[in-house]
Amino acid sequence: MINRRHIRVKVMQSMYAMQQSKNDDVVKEGKFLKHSILKMFDLYVLNLLMIIEVQKLTEKKIAISKKKMLATKEDLTPNTKILNNVLIDAIKNSVGLESYYEINKLNNWEVDSEYVKIIYEELLKSEIYRNYLDTFENSFNVDRSFVIDFFREIIAPNEKLAEYYEDKMITWVDDIPFVNTWVMKTLSKSKNNATFILESLYKNKDDEDFVLELFNKTFLKQHIYEKEIASKTPNWETDRIADIDMILIKMAITEFLNFPSIPVKVSINEYIEIAKDYSTQKSSFFINGVLDKISKEFERDKRIEKIGRGLL
Repeated sequence: MINRRHIRVKVMQSMYAMQQSKNDDVVKEGKFLKHSILKMFDLYVLNLLMIIEVQKLTEKKIAISKKKMLATKEDLTPNTKILNNVLIDAIKNSVGLESYYEINKLNNWEVDSEYVKIIYEELLKSEIYRNYLDTFENSFNVDRSFVIDFFREIIAPNEKLAEYYEDKMITWVDDIPFVNTWVMKTLSKSKNNATFILESLYKNKDDEDFVLELFNKTFLKQHIYEKEIASKTPNWETDRIADIDMILIKMAITEFLNFPSIPVKVSINEYIEIAKDYSTQKSSFFINGVLDKISKEFERDKRIEKIGRGLL
């Protein structure tokens, strides 16, 4: 499921896109923001479907080999361990996965089957696959370990697959690492003799509401926040502050003033970490300094009101 940090990243990207395009249609951009987050679930499901499709392709290849005119002993008595993989079968039989696939028409691997072949061929060449076939033990744990290794070592890092995803939806460029981790967690939590269940996109309704609330309140108050920032950066002209840095500071101020359950330190730390990944080398230090000054002044003036977990 999507976490708050990735939600913040998505909001930051929407704010940046609006700024660069000089677009002020907050309603339209808000809808796109929600849509881009919803599409992350497509990416999550497509990765799980890839595992199933590789198993199906393996089955087809084995069937073809058995029908050869000069079939070898290996062709006639192939190792079918992957065809009996308990976890892959559980994923394949997931009602939630099948429903989502049908409703959203995620037939990518039927239309673009060459990518299944790419992953299949990488698997055949891998030590992961050879070791799995050579394992005499038949157990859920062995099957699960193989599927996890298969995804982590072959599917997730495949550059051609990543390029395919990026071509399908531009916002997936930054979502791929997060979704790969999400898939890994789902596979790791799967249990023997249990229905394979897709995780929810959001942890709860609060997280879902957090998306548009953070986006809308930051956008609508951003010019007011610019004055707050200017007073704490007297040696900096506004246009000298990196665009991403300015957006991140505005978002943090929004959290200070409008989200009583989020501690000030949490907001500051989150935006420092995002700056390390998305802005300049010195941005995290700059943002830390500005937010520290602003938060202390707000607390002194009793403009920040925190409750519950926000007091921590």
